[in-house]
Amino acid sequence: MVHITEDLIRRRAEHNDCEIFSLEEVSLHQQDIERIEHIDRWCRDLKILYLQNNLIPRIENLGHLKKLEYLNLALNNIEAIENLEGCENLQKLDLTVNFVGRLSTVDSLKHNIHLTELFLVGNPCTEFEGYRQYVVAALPQLKWLDGTEISRSERIRASQGLEEVMIRVGEQEEEYLRKRSKEKEEANRKAAGGEKGNKEKKPGFDGRWYTDINNTTPGLEENQDLEENLKNQESDEGRREREFWETPCSFTPESRLEAHRHLEQKRTAKKKQRYMPKPKTPRTLIAADGRVLNVNEPKYEYNSFLKVATSADLSSKQLYKAVESPSIFQMVLPAEVKPDSSTAQRSQTTGHLVLTLPLAEGEIKVAKISQRPARKCPNRPCSSPEDHKRNKNNLPERLEVDPSKRTSVDVANIVQRQRTKEGPLEVNWNNPPATTDHFSEDFVDDPDVPPLI
Repeated sequence: MVHITEDLIRRRAEHNDCEIFSLEEVSLHQQDIERIEHIDRWCRDLKILYLQNNLIPRIENLGHLKKLEYLNLALNNIEAIENLEGCENLQKLDLTVNFVGRLSTVDSLKHNIHLTELFLVGNPCTEFEGYRQYVVAALPQLKWLDGTEISRSERIRASQGLEEVMIRVGEQEEEYLRKRSKEKEEANRKAAGGEKGNKEKKPGFDGRWYTDINNTTPGLEENQDLEENLKNQESDEGRREREFWETPCSFTPESRLEAHRHLEQKRTAKKKQRYMPKPKTPRTLIAADGRVLNVNEPKYEYNSFLKVATSADLSSKQLYKAVESPSIFQMVLPAEVKPDSSTAQRSQTTGHLVLTLPLAEGEIKVAKISQRPARKCPNRPCSSPEDHKRNKNNLPERLEVDPSKRTSVDVANIVQRQRTKEGPLEVNWNNPPATTDHFSEDFVDDPDVPPLI
């Protein structure tokens, strides 16, 4: 039930700087209002009041609006014209498509001497025999009735035979009131039967059966059953919806209020259904051949160094809850790690989460191989890698200095010397030199003589 509040009127008084004490016009249409209240105390200077398309059952709390000139109450549930005697300046009254069946209540408008226009189109009283003649005769100040001007001749004819018309109208009113009492009893019985049926079914908050999704495990078969249950519920709901709107009923204030309640329940159910968990799709963490798959349900950005890009606005406590939530973040590592020795560090500026995972069998180190240029042997070329290695170990390394880079004078080369080319001795082992004996024939090798030193 929607009430007329001060905040509602201020929001509708934007053209008056949200001031309500000096307000002269206010529109409160299509607000599902079920009662007129507070307007006569807050807006005494009101001249135009729009209250069409609401659920107002009776006219009340408008007697203090002395300056009111136009009142629109079309498309409501009003059954009698009353409580408008205090609206002294009322000039136009619109009661189109209401439930005014007591035509005699029109006599209460005799005190509104400035009333010139009246609309009763769509009310049950317009179907009475002698309706127009009765209203024209009862309200001599009227100039327009249901959009049709009242001529002088029509007013004269309406005054003739008025007593007979009043009798016929009274009989039709009694018949209508008996019909209305039966409709009210039927509506009360239907409402009681609906409440009893709801108690027997014991449904949820909106008259439907729901499955506790939170208690289901994310299995494929259970998710299929859940989807089938939801489909069955939707089909049953569609069938009930068609039955509600296709079942014929009489146009009464109760049926209009019932339709409004039904639409309101539908809107409430849709709002609550937005926050209900949806059936989960089956997760595939391990492939059929046994391979472990990467899973990133939270949609985190990460790299090969296990740096997870989480939001900076997400606190560590919320991140801990997110880790415990059903959303899975699974990453396949290239080697076995020690989870007990692992650490997690989070940046306070960017919010990134860095995970350090030590290897279970020691740290893998990549050896850097630096290739050095091969050094030529000074004496002879290296014929094999073994010779190159042996010469590398035996010969010292010398730094080659570019002569053009010298900054001092080389004193050692001031005097030029004539150098001879020296090279390895060439020996011809095939033709050895002939040995000649230079000793004389008189030489005697005496062993007692010591050798010359």
